[in-house]
Amino acid sequence: MAKRVVLAYSGGLDTSVAVRWMIDELGVEVVALAVDVGQAADDWTVVRERALAAGAAEATVIDARAEFAEDFVAPALKANALYEGRYPLVSALSRPVIVKHLVEAARYHGADAVAHGCTGKGNDQVRFEVSTRALAPDLEVVAPVRGWGMTREESIYYAYDHGIPIQATKEKVYSIDDNLWGRAIECGEMEDPWAVPPPGVWSLTRPTVTEPCDLVIGFEQGVPVEIDGERLGMLDVIERLNTVVGSYGWGRIDMVENRRVGIKSRETYECPASLALILAHKDLESICLERDLEREKARIEPRYAELVYDGLWFSPLKQALDAFVDSSQEFVTGEVRLRLEPGSCAVTGRRSPHSLYDYRLATYDAEDRFRHEDSAGFVRLWGLGIETWADRQGSKRVRD
Repeated sequence: MAKRVVLAYSGGLDTSVAVRWMIDELGVEVVALAVDVGQAADDWTVVRERALAAGAAEATVIDARAEFAEDFVAPALKANALYEGRYPLVSALSRPVIVKHLVEAARYHGADAVAHGCTGKGNDQVRFEVSTRALAPDLEVVAPVRGWGMTREESIYYAYDHGIPIQATKEKVYSIDDNLWGRAIECGEMEDPWAVPPPGVWSLTRPTVTEPCDLVIGFEQGVPVEIDGERLGMLDVIERLNTVVGSYGWGRIDMVENRRVGIKSRETYECPASLALILAHKDLESICLERDLEREKARIEPRYAELVYDGLWFSPLKQALDAFVDSSQEFVTGEVRLRLEPGSCAVTGRRSPHSLYDYRLATYDAEDRFRHEDSAGFVRLWGLGIETWADRQGSKRVRD
C-alpha cells in the first residue's frame, strides 16, 4: 500500500473528507494539490488552509489557467470539439491538465500514489485514472469516495466530527463544476429530464444587456488572438467572451448525454465563450478550407470529442488527430463578426486573406468569370451512371 499520496484537491466536501479519511483508514501521508483552471473557487489561500486543517502534510495551489487555455482548450477549439454535437467538454478538458500536475507533484514529493475525489458513477474517475496510467503507469491510483460508502449527509457529519472546515450543507442539492471554458450544473430537481432548470442555477448567462452589439474575433491558424482589433492571449479572449456573450443570456445547454460508464445523465451547462468561439471558428473554416479537407475534418471532429470525453487525451489516436487538425489550420486566419442580441449569438460576416471564396466565380453580375459552357459536359458525365442505371434497370423496377 502507498505511504504518500498526492490528492487532486478541490476544496469541496468530498476531497476535504478524503484527506482525513485516507490518513485514518489507509495510514498514508497526504499532499493536497489544487489546480486553478479558472473555476470560481474560494480564495485559494482559504482552500489551502482547509486542506491543512483536514490533515494534509502539505497543500499547494498551481495556477494553470494560461496553460489550460493554450495547451488544452486551443487544440479542442481547432477541432470544433463538441461531445454528441453539443457539449464543449468543459469538465473533460480540465482533467488532463490537472493529472499532468498531479503526476509532476507525485514525482516531486516522492509519492507512490495519486488520488482523486470522483464517484463510481461519473466520467471523471475514467479521466483521472486513464490519464494517470498514460503518464505514470507505475503510480497507484486511490479513489476513496468510490470505496468509502458514505452518503453526502454522512460525509458532512464526518467532517463535523473531525473538525474539517467545510461550506457544504445538507440543503445544497446541486453539483457544480466550472472552469474558464464553462460551467456544469447537475443533480437536484434536474435529475428529472422533464423538469425545467430553475433560474437560480445560471450564473455565467444571466441576461443583463438589452442593446445589440457586434464583436469581431480575429484568428491566426485556428486560434483566436484578437477581439475588435485588440490583441489578446487565449486566456483573456475566453474571459472577455464569457463576460460579454454571457451578459446576453446566451450559451446555455440542456441535454441528456451518454456517460462513459453506460448511463444517461441529464446535464445543464453554461458555455458562452466556448460556444461563441466554436461557432466563429467553424464559420471561418468554411471559407479557408478546401472542400474535401473541410468534410473530412468534420467527419473526425465527433471522434476527437469522444476521445477527450472518454479520458483519452494522452492517447496515440488523439495525438494523430491533433497532427491532422493542426495541418488543417495552416490557412485558417481571418476575422469573424458575431452579432449579439438578448438570447442570441449569430455570425454575420467572415473574411480571410486566404479565403477560397472568389467573388468573380460566385457572382451572377457582369463580373462573372465562371465558364458556363463547361457545365453541359460536366453535368452529362456526372449523371452518366444514373442515366445508364435508369435505362437498364430503373425502368424494369417500375414495371415490376
